[in-house]
Amino acid sequence: MADGLNDQRTTRVADLLADFRNLQYYIAAAPVDPPNQDDYYTEGWAALRQCAIDGQHILNCAADTRVPYTRGGPEEQEKAELQQVLLDAYSRRHEAQKIYLRQGAAQRWIDWRDQVLQGQAPQAGHAQQLSACDAQLQVELAAITDDSIYSDMRSSDFQLGRWTYEDPSLRQVQRWLRVRR
Repeated sequence: MADGLNDQRTTRVADLLADFRNLQYYIAAAPVDPPNQDDYYTEGWAALRQCAIDGQHILNCAADTRVPYTRGGPEEQEKAELQQVLLDAYSRRHEAQKIYLRQGAAQRWIDWRDQVLQGQAPQAGHAQQLSACDAQLQVELAAITDDSIYSDMRSSDFQLGRWTYEDPSLRQVQRWLRVRR
């Protein structure tokens, strides 16, 4: 009954967890407090703080360790357990990638804002350009979708020659994430 793929499953889980760990490192390293406290409630800084909260949440949420008992012996049971861990690791990496991309958009917003202000405090003369920065941030954040992340990550995994035969579907990932919100 055993399919002989448990080594590939184990390697896939290890790859996903390594990706997740790396993303968590970048998420944790991003700034959350502006140098000027007057900017604390601005669009980009609020987005960065939310990303930090979301990153901590995805790191701390419990894994679903309920694996149904299977027939067929220890290798089949190991297969079921690895598939459960694969879904967990894949979904965490997916959400971490989304957070990382959102942080990138917010950090670009900070750069744009700094270019507009050029070290000055915001003034009425900056309003139109600052509003355009806020609008661009919203456009970028809206473009970060589960579909695009899923597609980009699958493409990246394929290019890296990773074993993706049993990767969960986008629907499974979204269901996993919905349960943990």
